[in-house]
Amino acid sequence: MNRRWVVLSLVFFAILINYIDRGNLSIAAPSIMRDFRIEPATMGVLLSAFFWTYALFQIPAGALVDRFGIRRTYAAGFLVWSIASASIALCRGTTGVIGMRMALGLAESIGPLASIAFIQNNFAGEDQGLPTSIYIAGQNIGPAVGALVGALLLNRFGWRLMFAITGLGALIWLPFWLAAAPSGKNRGTPQFEKADDNFAAPRRWTWSMLLASRTFWAMSLAILLASYYWYFVLTWIPSYLILSRGYSTLGMGRVLSTALFTMAAVNVVAGSAADKLAVRVGVFRARLWFAVLGYFGTAAILLLLVTPDRSWTLPVLTFSMCATGIGNSSYWTISQHVPPKSLIGRTIGLLNTASVLAGAAAPALTGWMLGPQRQFGPAILVAGMCPVLAAMCLLAAGTQGLERMKAFLSADA
Repeated sequence: MNRRWVVLSLVFFAILINYIDRGNLSIAAPSIMRDFRIEPATMGVLLSAFFWTYALFQIPAGALVDRFGIRRTYAAGFLVWSIASASIALCRGTTGVIGMRMALGLAESIGPLASIAFIQNNFAGEDQGLPTSIYIAGQNIGPAVGALVGALLLNRFGWRLMFAITGLGALIWLPFWLAAAPSGKNRGTPQFEKADDNFAAPRRWTWSMLLASRTFWAMSLAILLASYYWYFVLTWIPSYLILSRGYSTLGMGRVLSTALFTMAAVNVVAGSAADKLAVRVGVFRARLWFAVLGYFGTAAILLLLVTPDRSWTLPVLTFSMCATGIGNSSYWTISQHVPPKSLIGRTIGLLNTASVLAGAAAPALTGWMLGPQRQFGPAILVAGMCPVLAAMCLLAAGTQGLERMKAFLSADA
């Protein structure tokens, strides 16, 4: 097997573990609310705390990836986030949980940026759909495994041992990464031959010039809105299934994991299809079509507001989540094709900051909207409309706008 695919498989497992660790608190939320005697609004703050530092460190993390490469930064981040996740088992109140979740967010900020930097540096633009979909599949399978395994551990051992086992057990990944990952030290220099590299040396430019681009703001707003839906699903859908639909802890794990596993499989198939279409119609046009259609399809979650019984819950969630997976995979393929390799960490860090701001807002706003009555209707309405608005933002950016933005970032000095 080509070595870059071996490293890509490790990236997949790292992101899978990343999402297990960040999602564990959502699985344990009903139990923690009971043990700590807290209301949904307070639980929303706990779920949001991860994103405070995760958002704050996106751009610094991107600069570290550009400066030191992915091998050392990924290894250091992985070690810290595993220990932080496991340490939640020792917390005796909400203050300790908030502290550990903030440490988790700081360390996990490395993961997505280093992953996308590896793909961008080692796969040509028209071939990035499949590896990006594999990376995104890690984001889907991680919560799926977390929901299934977490529910089993929670049901048998309680939430404290759940955090300890998943956090410390993941450290088995680290020696494999250190053995296989590229060792380049100069801004993530690619170690494997790339089939085609269309990126020229970047000209001198300033952040103010980028921030003046309407396309950049359309891209940023699109991922903020799309991410609001995704983080609502990750943080509150487990509680929704238990509190509103009457599922047991194990039943919740089965429903959520089934939807997420299906989402991962659909993502990989869609990524391969997008690569084939990109050869025919162009990289940006193909990805834009897939992203827009995916985000429109995500609004299917609104059907939960009118479905008569819980038998509809699994098919509605599965369709909606598969659609958002297609949208997100296509979006991040677009975003990594725009900048040259020397700027990938910082550019993705800037866009990911917009995404993570939604992650900070969604759990807290949802907890506030639930209120003491724990009514999910308004929260689902907001989450379902956000991807529709994201699709409209991408349509406003358009293929020509994306091409102009790429030319601006990659032009010769």
